[in-house]
Amino acid sequence: MDGSASLIITLALVFYTIGVWAERLQGRLRPWHLAFFWAGLVCDTVGTGMMLDFAGGMTLDVHGISGLVAIALMLVHAVWATVVLLRNDEQWIVKFHRFSLFVWLVWLIPYFSPMFIAMAA
Repeated sequence: MDGSASLIITLALVFYTIGVWAERLQGRLRPWHLAFFWAGLVCDTVGTGMMLDFAGGMTLDVHGISGLVAIALMLVHAVWATVVLLRNDEQWIVKFHRFSLFVWLVWLIPYFSPMFIAMAA
């Protein structure tokens, strides 16, 4: 692997973190946050696909299972944010950040788990 997958996964971290924390700090969901959610999801999916090719498939360990859960949650998160903005649902626009933070925290598990596993070995 030439590092491209790691770079793309790190871009996912950057995009997703900007979207989630900007939304939280601003106190309401905005369209540009949604763009960062989708960019993070796309980068994570592409980078994960590259890593799966390199590794020869998914592993049924903490990293593999949490990664699958995280991508599924990111997809639900991005779709739900899209629906909230399209419906212009003010109640959800101002409280959506709670779900965003949860998804971001779950996403950090597969991002950092290889480092923690390597340190423990």
